[in-house]
Amino acid sequence: MAKLTYELLKQSAELSPIACSVLSVEKKPDGNCGEIRFYAINEIFKSNYYNLFAASAEGEKPDYDRFQEAIEGQLYTAHLPKEPNFEDVCFRAAWKKEYINTYVDTTRMYGFWTQDILLPVAGETDDPNIAYCQFMYTLNKEMDSGKFASVSPDIASFVIKSCLELRNENAFEESMEAVTADLREYTQSFAASIVTIDKDFRSFEVISGSVENDVLDIKEIFSHFPYEIVESWEKLVKETNSIIIKDEADMQFIESKAPEWVATLRENNVTALVLVPFIHQGEIIGYLYITNFDTDHLIRVKETIELVAYFLSSEVANHLFLQRLEYLSNVDMLTGVYNRNCMNVNVDELSLKLEFNPKPFNVGFFDLNGLKTINDNGGHDQGDKLLVYSAALLKEIFAGDKIYRAGGDEFVIISFDSKKRFEEKIEETRKRASDPEWMYFAIGYYHDESSGNLRLAMRYADEAMYKDKNSFYEKYPEKRR
Repeated sequence: MAKLTYELLKQSAELSPIACSVLSVEKKPDGNCGEIRFYAINEIFKSNYYNLFAASAEGEKPDYDRFQEAIEGQLYTAHLPKEPNFEDVCFRAAWKKEYINTYVDTTRMYGFWTQDILLPVAGETDDPNIAYCQFMYTLNKEMDSGKFASVSPDIASFVIKSCLELRNENAFEESMEAVTADLREYTQSFAASIVTIDKDFRSFEVISGSVENDVLDIKEIFSHFPYEIVESWEKLVKETNSIIIKDEADMQFIESKAPEWVATLRENNVTALVLVPFIHQGEIIGYLYITNFDTDHLIRVKETIELVAYFLSSEVANHLFLQRLEYLSNVDMLTGVYNRNCMNVNVDELSLKLEFNPKPFNVGFFDLNGLKTINDNGGHDQGDKLLVYSAALLKEIFAGDKIYRAGGDEFVIISFDSKKRFEEKIEETRKRASDPEWMYFAIGYYHDESSGNLRLAMRYADEAMYKDKNSFYEKYPEKRR
């Protein structure tokens, strides 16, 4: 077997028609990956590397002719962030003699799609703890579908199946559940889920989840996550196209960057994880989140999930767009409760349902006394603030009930609570909204036990509210405008 010298490895790198570096990969005494260095590079690699990093760096630029000397022998982390995924494929190529070809979206990091090709290098080395691999890459400003499609037949078959599932006539949530379940089974993982995020409202939603043997509710697990944990993922994926945890060393590395998140992983016995973002128009809109997968097939799992995530991104983006349209058409933008348009639609639907299937319900009308005075004296900004505070109070007390802003200063609530519980909420509202100089509700309500006539109940509640409002103005005549 040939002795691997610098001259021989340099010559092999120069024979490559694309950017190429021979990497030296250390194996630590515990069998894990150690230091990775650029051992020998070709001219194309030197030129690309200079343009990407040195030429864009602030301050004085290094001399191009001496730049090769500065690269060779350096740790790969001299210019690139430490990347467990990259280290894993280098280690597999150098020590496990695997041939690896991946095509990944690194546009968020470098502005390019990257094809990485890693080939093992066989031969004797002076250091038994060092092995070598050739690392070659190409860059594309736009995604090259030919390279993206060059995957194994079983991955291609699974991805096509997932795409067909997305194109069927099922509802969005139903299709997502099917794809998630298929992904969990294909990756032999314990759990898989699809998470969407809304940065404007600093919120996230688990829209689908699959767990082995349904031993737990993935949505319930995520319900205990603060938004800050999900927010921390974006900082992590800025340095890579996906997050992969395959062992304790990876877990500790991620823990150094996101300790709160890793604490939740440990609490839920997660030892392996793949997290891939959904990217739409340069923004992260959600994630594929898979735990305790089969780490013996890491490359296959990574390529499959990244491909599926690529196609899911457009579906998730469309869903979020339609969801936002529905929100804008049904929610009062100032207060966050349902608007009058939504109330009219809901009342029509509910009236019909109650007509054929009567059951007890409650209706409450809540009108802000003195809002015009607040507007006149403090300006409309002060009046808007009062409306926001008032809606927040109603949302707190009547959590779970339908709350509508029916007019400028009027709110309507429809509830299926018991009469006793609804009246307790009414009394709580009276206690907390009885300041004649600020928030004071005129309240009217009606409980229907069995007639099922919603519109009649609303009329009775409205009449009761006006009686209460007249009582207020009799007590505070100066507030009447």
